[in-house]
Parts: sequence; structure tokens; C-alpha cells
Amino acid sequence: MLSSAIFDAITVNDISFLFNKDISVSVLRLDQLHPVISGNKWFKLQGYLQEAKAQHKNNIITFGGAWSNHILATAAACRMSGQQATGIIRGEEPVVFSSTLIQAREWGMQLVFIPRSAYRDKYIPGQYLTPDSYVIDEGGYGAPGAKGAAGIPGLCSTDFTHYCCAVGTGTTMAGLINAAAPEQNITGISVMKNNTGLEEMVGTLVINRHTNWELLHDYHFGGYAKAGPGLFPFMNEFYNSTQIPSDFVYTGKLFYAVSDLIEKDYFAPGSKLLVIHSGGLQGNASLPKGTLIF
Repeated sequence: MLSSAIFDAITVNDISFLFNKDISVSVLRLDQLHPVISGNKWFKLQGYLQEAKAQHKNNIITFGGAWSNHILATAAACRMSGQQATGIIRGEEPVVFSSTLIQAREWGMQLVFIPRSAYRDKYIPGQYLTPDSYVIDEGGYGAPGAKGAAGIPGLCSTDFTHYCCAVGTGTTMAGLINAAAPEQNITGISVMKNNTGLEEMVGTLVINRHTNWELLHDYHFGGYAKAGPGLFPFMNEFYNSTQIPSDFVYTGKLFYAVSDLIEKDYFAPGSKLLVIHSGGLQGNASLPKGTLIF
């Protein structure tokens, strides 16, 4: 789908200087992977698109909201792989489309808007569901997505004691768990409020007996796509110090959580953390101008 040369752009940034602690902290910059198929999206999508081709199915159907990173990434990935894309979008069709939906349509995705009540059941109008259709769950959740995400640690040295990531559906976290050595720990930061089923969603995709993983639920800042007090100032300060941009839905909360946990001595002295920057910066376009400095 994408040339392997794109991986040459990915860097690992050492941000240990931010903390006066006996630990090492690095950021894997998956946001540098591709301007549209950003971060973890490429890893989660590749298995699905390959499976669809193997099944001779050319109409990829998936789900998302008006600012969904997954929707935009799927639109671009399908165009690049020669497949059609249909996005089932949560809510009534707006008078003015978000920049995400505008870009998805420019990449060739057909947009289908359904009521939120129907969206909760992942309803697909019958005229779009054909023998040629291949359905990818919201956010790329599923075994092929986790299998793809398991390739993320291989982009750099695996000499880390901890992998840290933001968690929506849990697919990326499950991939990291599946790829981790028994002595490595995986810490997931849930970006949703009261997402009580998240542990089960992750566990369903774990194919080994790795038990050194945990989900933390105290850094959602009010819930999915919410930004409670303190998040935007932190994101701006973090960028000033590191030149690493983040988004308010996922990675801003991740970097805040990791910083807070380090200050609280959550990680043992000598720990070596790899924080996964999962991309998705285009969602920041939904914010009022001037909210962020990058």
C-alpha cells in the first residue's frame, strides 16, 4: 500500500530532559509516517485491505465521526491501493462538512450519514452492503488491526521496559502486547470516560499470555474528544519544550498522563519508556483558531 521508504522519515525523540528522574523517555514519531495515513492508522489498515483483496472484495466500508482520523486514513489508503471506500458517518449530514470529511471525499470516499441511534448498532444501509463489500469496524478494531499494530515496536530498538500508548478501541494496545517480550510492560491511557468494557476489548485481541499490561482511566479530560482544564496549556508547553505536536483527542492526553505518572514516581528508577505518537493531528482543525501554537 505504501512504500517502505516512508519509514525512513520516522524518528525516535528522546525527551528524558523534561524530567529530573532516573528514567529514559523516548517518543516514537509515527505522526511522521504519512501526512494523511498518519501514525498507527497505516499499521491497523494494511491487514484489512490485504485480506479484502485476497477475498476479491473491492468496496471497503467503515465507520467514523465527522473528525475521524480513521475515516480519512481509510479513504486515502483505499485510493492508494485501488479500492473503493464508503464511510458510514455518525449523525445527520451537516450543512458544512468538517475538513476531515472534505478531505475524505476528495480522496474518493463515498460518505453515508446515518442517525446516531442507528450508528450505535453499526447499521449499514442495504444498498451499500453488497457481495463486493468488506467491512472494517470503527477505528480498525479487530484481529487484523492488532496484527498490523504488532509491527510498530519493530521500527526501533526494542530495548524498552515500557510501551505507552493512547487507547480508543484498544487495537493498537493489543498489537503492542502481542509484540512485547514477557518482561516488558504496556501502559494504555484510555481517552474515553467510563469505558468499562475496554479491558475486555483489548483482552479479546491478545493472542499470548502476556499479563504485564494495564489500562489507566484517569486521564480522559472529560471524555472522548473533550479537553478539560489544563490540557491545551500542557500541549502548548510540551510543544515549546520538545517541538512535538500532539492532538487533543489522543496524544495530548497520553503525553500529559506519562508526564504526570513520571512525576508521581509511577515508573521504577531505571525504566526505559517508549511513548507511541499515534498521529491524528488533523483533528486539531476543529479547534478555535489560536487554541494551539502549532
